Amino acid sequence: MRHVVTLLASFLVLTATTPLAWAQAAAPVAPAPGQAVATSPDAASVDAIVAALYDVISGPAGQARDWDRFRGLFAAGARLVPSAPRADGSVPPGLSPDDYVQRTSDAFMKNGFFEREIARRTEAFGTIVHVFSTYESRRSKDDPKPMARGINSIQVARHGGRWHIVTVMWDQERPDNPIPARYLASDPPRH
Repeated sequence: MRHVVTLLASFLVLTATTPLAWAQAAAPVAPAPGQAVATSPDAASVDAIVAALYDVISGPAGQARDWDRFRGLFAAGARLVPSAPRADGSVPPGLSPDDYVQRTSDAFMKNGFFEREIARRTEAFGTIVHVFSTYESRRSKDDPKPMARGINSIQVARHGGRWHIVTVMWDQERPDNPIPARYLASDPPRH
């Protein structure tokens, strides 16, 4: 019996010290598809991930967006949902981050698009946070008036040492849907 234990121990030591075993042990673990590396500054806080979301989609005409950075903000299975009413009354389809990239890439390259947060309301519990982020959209950063305003409803969750966007749903302001005053002022700072 002692001989079997010694033989087994020798086998394990030899197996663990082969070049293949060393290479496998030293190989970095790749993030899951659609996931950024946990050390990404974009995913370090709710403020950072919301700022990154606005930053990555904004830019002048002719400037390619960093779609890998964009994808890295989202959890696996994340959805982006435009919710403004459609003329035919149908429900707008939810988009994956890749669907959103396909839907907007050409338009963003042809026309400038800048979106910025102008106010925020936040609710949090445990690992989940809901951000009601009021935005303004412009074609050029210097446009005196926005072409659109609305609210992004952003759900984020903290897992694996970082924040992930789970859902972004948005609706635009229109004559029959003005932004309420309470969403044009940010939450008071929490201490």
